[in-house]
Amino acid sequence: MALYILLLMLTACAATPQDLSGKMFTFPQESNTAYVQLTPKRVDFGAITVCLRTITDLNRNHVLFSLSTPSGSDAFLIFKSTIDEILIYVHGPPGTFGGEDYKVNTWHSICSTWDSVTGVVQLWLDNKPFIRKYVGGARIRNPSIIIGQEQDSHGGGFDKTQSFVGMMSDVHMWDYTLSACEIQKYMLDRNLTPGNVLNWKALDYRTYGRVLTEKKNTCSCTE
Repeated sequence: MALYILLLMLTACAATPQDLSGKMFTFPQESNTAYVQLTPKRVDFGAITVCLRTITDLNRNHVLFSLSTPSGSDAFLIFKSTIDEILIYVHGPPGTFGGEDYKVNTWHSICSTWDSVTGVVQLWLDNKPFIRKYVGGARIRNPSIIIGQEQDSHGGGFDKTQSFVGMMSDVHMWDYTLSACEIQKYMLDRNLTPGNVLNWKALDYRTYGRVLTEKKNTCSCTE
């Protein structure tokens, strides 16, 4: 009975859409079993914007956001490499963004945009825009969206050496490219229009493995 209860605690934990304002997901250890499955409100995209905040002490490769489709595992993938690069994949070879100041044990705000009409992606890190790069890419349909693990197959194929370890919050996704002004609002946490695909304030998600949903400690104390 005790084992059964433990398995219930550590395996799937489902919920109706929840307001996670002021909260974060904590991934406390390297594994190929801990992740969060996000259920989108739309399933057909000709454009995408994804924004999220993360903190980690990882110096190895690790995933930040993984969207796969039945026809491709890296339909939209944000990936941090061991060198100072963030890679954004859309169906094929990535756009590579180097020279960023991605410090460990520091909260970072990350946004990425992509448009199938132009085939162009762009990265924003801590309110700093990077140059726009061409990756191409057709429309994205029937996605599986996961944070914490990188999908090498649709909804699975996890490798613990690419897993995310740390904390993540404020995950939003839109089916259009946000303007620079809207991205700045996200970066500065000011009156953002919530994502119409994934909305942190009304998130439909399911956790698997050892993932904690905790209050995000942001207060500063003075004597």
